[in-house]
Amino acid sequence: MDTLSLPNHPEGCLPSTTATSPARRTVAEDLVRTLEQEGVRHIFGVPGGAIVPLYSALAAASAIQPVLAKHEAGAAFMADGYARVGRTLGVCCATAGPGATNALTGVASGFMDSVPMLFLSGQVSTAVFGRGAVQESSCFGVDLVEIFRPVTKLSAMLTDPTSAPRLLRRALRTARAGRPGPVHLSLPGNVLTQALPTPDQPAPYRLSSAPVDQDDIDAAVALLTRARRPVILAGHGVNVCGAWEDLRRLAELGQIPVATTPQAKGAFPEDHPLSLGVFGFGGHPLASAYLLGTSVDCLMVLGSSLGEFQTNGWDRRLDQQRTLIQIDIDPVEIGKNYPVTLGVVADVGAALRALNATLGVLTNGARAQTDPGPLAALRQRTPRHLEAERMRSEATPIKPARLIHGMQRVLPDDTLLFLDEGNCMSWLMHYYEVRRPGTFFTNQGLASMGYTVPAAIGASFAAPGRTVVALLGDGAFAMNGVEVHTAVEHDLPIVFIVLNDGGLGMVEHGDTLVTGRPVCPSRYRTPIDIAGMAQALGAVGLRVDAPGAFEEALRGAIQLRRPVVIDARIDPSEVPPTLRVRTDALRRMFEATEGRS
Repeated sequence: MDTLSLPNHPEGCLPSTTATSPARRTVAEDLVRTLEQEGVRHIFGVPGGAIVPLYSALAAASAIQPVLAKHEAGAAFMADGYARVGRTLGVCCATAGPGATNALTGVASGFMDSVPMLFLSGQVSTAVFGRGAVQESSCFGVDLVEIFRPVTKLSAMLTDPTSAPRLLRRALRTARAGRPGPVHLSLPGNVLTQALPTPDQPAPYRLSSAPVDQDDIDAAVALLTRARRPVILAGHGVNVCGAWEDLRRLAELGQIPVATTPQAKGAFPEDHPLSLGVFGFGGHPLASAYLLGTSVDCLMVLGSSLGEFQTNGWDRRLDQQRTLIQIDIDPVEIGKNYPVTLGVVADVGAALRALNATLGVLTNGARAQTDPGPLAALRQRTPRHLEAERMRSEATPIKPARLIHGMQRVLPDDTLLFLDEGNCMSWLMHYYEVRRPGTFFTNQGLASMGYTVPAAIGASFAAPGRTVVALLGDGAFAMNGVEVHTAVEHDLPIVFIVLNDGGLGMVEHGDTLVTGRPVCPSRYRTPIDIAGMAQALGAVGLRVDAPGAFEEALRGAIQLRRPVVIDARIDPSEVPPTLRVRTDALRRMFEATEGRS
């Protein structure tokens, strides 16, 4: 809680609403009622003086449960995880000033990953704007509307009760329309407590994606059917619109191999015969060899901007003498990094359904006869994993590849798995096989550490009863690990697996690979007692340093059905083999002149 004072009211208390007619709702009450109608059942936040009118309205509502986070960034990440798993709107709130700025990273992360979120920030009374009120966040102070404008689809302030309902509904539509993303509303306390001028009758609305241009679909199908060796690179856009089955149908109908970007890992089942695995950061040799080889004559990119993580630093071998089809809902992303033969501006799900319908008519539903020769030969000589022998190591401390292999052996395929940034990403991305689409989540758009603990909490609220697991490093746990207490308060069945190597392993290993020696401070002088912290927060804390002990702990943790933190002591000297690819890309960028990478 940033403050308990109410600087927007000289008397230090909320304005009286006793004169308000019972038949006329306040702005805050209408806001809550509208969110109820939208299906919102949880709001994640940290209260403070300027946001109390919203909490007062929530206290009178039975359908929405406020969830008290420990930090506003945690609240935003909870809303993010809630939205992704529930495939709905995630809502978070904070008080004015530092409460809102603390949430900025979480909101920006959602913006980069196209997550529909509503962020509500408190604001002092409009009557005292410019007078130096504590935590004033108007244009006369730290202007929250302007701060959040670059990282939201809409950032605005409610200025009067007449326009408030209309602005709220515009924000809700904006969050979900087109390419989804966060929206922000700043809520002055005196506006929230005013009565609406007339009884509000909200107009119903329904969002639908724009129709796909059939000419574009026909052109894409013609290019696919003429190709002898087409391949699909599926990006995060497939996850955003939940088009997993449509992707699978297209691949099987056309017998087209599929690779995914790192963030789209598992959007196509990784145990499917047509799966190439991940292409990009932490990816698989087969995907790289096939996509960067010369046999592919048509590459279809679905819902990816082909950014750095997705292309191993914009590898120019993707830009060869081949047909490139790029489908994305955002026209700005098409052709941004690679020239395209055909760009299709469309919702990926709608485009896939149209492609399947058109291709199905052309083939009478029969599977296409593509040339499997080069891929079959490549599979024979290309390993699935680099340094696969480490997955079988029984050494202590635990080899990270062996720990990931243990997760694969223990976790059910339908586990909701959240992955943080750092070396943990390199290890899991490469060695874990996601077999069920819609079960893997990471925030690679902004790539912010500390995401998984609160995001997994939001996911558990969205999918009660599901097994939720978060994998992160001790560095990420140091940032938002205290949110484990929120999981304890609500008795959420989440397992947090912390790879504890005594510091920021990716920083140290990356420094060494790029410059030949560690140049950044990256090791803690005293390793963090993760298990001890977990116990202090009320969770079950388990410390393990051997592979068998880890698997036993993980099985037991799932069965407990309560918050468990596994402090897994891993070998700090182990360098992820895929990190070398990443550092090679960084070296090229550091050495590049303008226009070259």
